Amino acid sequence: MNRNYLKQPDGYRETIAQGINGVRKFRDGLCEGKYSREESIQRLKKEIETTDTIVIGAGAGLSTAAGFIYTGERFVKWFSDFIREYGIRDMYAGGFYPYPSKEIFWAYWARYIYINRYMDPPKPVYQDLLELVKNKDYFVITTNVDHCFQKAGFDKSRLFYTQGDYGLFQNTDPANRKTYDNEEWVMKAMEAQGFIKGPDGVFDLPETGSIRMEIPAELLPVCEDDGADFTMNLRADEDFTEDEGWKKASAAYSGFLKKHEDQKVLFLEIGVGANTPVIIKYPFWQMTNDNPKAVYACLNYNEAVCPKQIEERSLCIGGDSGDVIRQLRR
Repeated sequence: MNRNYLKQPDGYRETIAQGINGVRKFRDGLCEGKYSREESIQRLKKEIETTDTIVIGAGAGLSTAAGFIYTGERFVKWFSDFIREYGIRDMYAGGFYPYPSKEIFWAYWARYIYINRYMDPPKPVYQDLLELVKNKDYFVITTNVDHCFQKAGFDKSRLFYTQGDYGLFQNTDPANRKTYDNEEWVMKAMEAQGFIKGPDGVFDLPETGSIRMEIPAELLPVCEDDGADFTMNLRADEDFTEDEGWKKASAAYSGFLKKHEDQKVLFLEIGVGANTPVIIKYPFWQMTNDNPKAVYACLNYNEAVCPKQIEERSLCIGGDSGDVIRQLRR
């Protein structure tokens, strides 16, 4: 089986290599595009309506626009005890804190996974995006690990989650290249901390507000195959498990790009920051540059830019991506 997967195309590494090579061509600097914000929105709306093929590249900014915010009121509601006890300042940083025991560490992560993977975002941004592209030949590549695309109804066969999934565990033994669904464990760990499941099936704080910051030792997540400890299936180093599903999605992405490489394509980048530009941003720039029929659109709160070399075929739209997507639907 593994030999078969080694023969499959690897869209992840192929496009990263192309993007790194391609970005060297962009020596004239970056710009914010040639059109005003409103004109760019109208032009993007027309592109979506008239283009059959759309490649969506999504980063954390899209989930932020949907309400998955890792600070503020949402953070305080679910982690007030951890904030008081350990002084953590945001949800993301709390995932790396050196907690004094595994029981506390996994109590934190159970909450983290539950609210960012098994709860729906507060705003229907992903559903709005689906309405825009559902009748198109589309494909999605994303660095997000919150599963929002699939929960919103996007076709699973058209999705590539490059960096993992909050809903999966992997074995700490790198020889084990499988992933394991964690939903059942998360629900048990939430109950063990004192969270109450309502009639709608959603957990919430008890009326007393009293919850526990640890789970029982017998609930620590271990692999049923060999008894080894689990860890999150999130790309942090070379030990990240690219399982059979990941490889299949990577091959599908490669195939989709090759199928449409000389055709009219809209590369729609949403909420991609500067942390990992080699995965989505640089390849999108390069593929737009190499295909004269392609158009590049960048929706980004503060960093809506494009290389000057593709300015004529680029649409850069700043501000809240959720608001832009709603305007496009109208």
